[in-house]
Amino acid sequence: MGTLELDDVTKVFPDGDGEIVAVDGVDVEMRDGEFLVVVGPSGCGKSTTLRMVAGLERVTSGEIRLDGAVVNDVKPQHRNIAMVFQSYALYPHMTVRENMAFGLEESTDLPDDEIEARVADAADTMGIGELLDRKPSDLSGGQRQRVALGRAIVRDPAVFLMDEPLSNLDAKLRSEMRTELQRLQDELDVTTMYVTHDQTEAMTMGDRIAILDAGELQQVATPLECYHEPANRFVAGFIGDPSMNFFDVERDGDTLVGDAFEYPLSKSTLDDVGGATDLVLGVRPEDISPTDAGAGAHAFRTVVEVVEPMGDENTVYLRFEDAPDGETFIATIDGLERLAAGDTVTVEVPETTVHLFDGRSGEAVHNRDLTD
Repeated sequence: MGTLELDDVTKVFPDGDGEIVAVDGVDVEMRDGEFLVVVGPSGCGKSTTLRMVAGLERVTSGEIRLDGAVVNDVKPQHRNIAMVFQSYALYPHMTVRENMAFGLEESTDLPDDEIEARVADAADTMGIGELLDRKPSDLSGGQRQRVALGRAIVRDPAVFLMDEPLSNLDAKLRSEMRTELQRLQDELDVTTMYVTHDQTEAMTMGDRIAILDAGELQQVATPLECYHEPANRFVAGFIGDPSMNFFDVERDGDTLVGDAFEYPLSKSTLDDVGGATDLVLGVRPEDISPTDAGAGAHAFRTVVEVVEPMGDENTVYLRFEDAPDGETFIATIDGLERLAAGDTVTVEVPETTVHLFDGRSGEAVHNRDLTD
């Protein structure tokens, strides 16, 4: 059993005569065995949230509950939680075996043979059995990360906490370790809270994603829901690479009017918009595609500014034909499409793919339908 609940959790730091609200009323409920990724830009409060769950920071207000019991005042070593740090935090003078056993020796009364058995099992799980007698200085970055994970596994905790554990690895090894962590979490079935600023990790690893900005929780949902049904403009712009395109528009009857284009809407979309007139039109780069169909209600003449070939796809920077120079948006198209800077191309933006946000609050008023 390993359920974790954050109920209106707030953390305030003093700042001279004032204060800084690092985490502001966060509510999250993690199910037993769930892998939750907490993601957001630097300074959004994600690591502070994790440290409060671990007991390394005191909660200013609200409650943290583990398996239904409030743990706000429980010391870190008594919370049945294991944490994996970004820096690995291995003792350089100890062997891998000693590093993995140290926490159990200090916090439990387990006999030596039981500790040794747990270390051996965890080492086998992580594929580092042959490294047990080495020192951290003799290990690669990936091997050190496996030792840090093994040290957490031996504790058999109710909850794993991971604070950007892959950020010190190169891109290829980071990709391999993402797969390894997913396999490990499925195998151990341990509730896991994973903090990262990397949206690729969030999208590929999490059962659900919790997105923070300026200490406030923006959305908690599955990766696909966050991507296709963002709660607001911040989520829409943060999740996805390249980021969603945004266009400031005014509603005039059944048409959205931008600086260099007009975009008619169907009745069903207008019903979602209601009486709002100050809007932001959002469209993901992969939903903008060249078309040979000629002029249409949602087809627009554009000029190619820059083409970035990526192999399987091209990232193309476009501007509307009548737009001022420098005002570009991004399309992601097939890598075999032949486009070059200066080309004029007609692109289509299907209404079934667009998002609409309130121009003042940023809240989503219309998202694409995931059932389409």
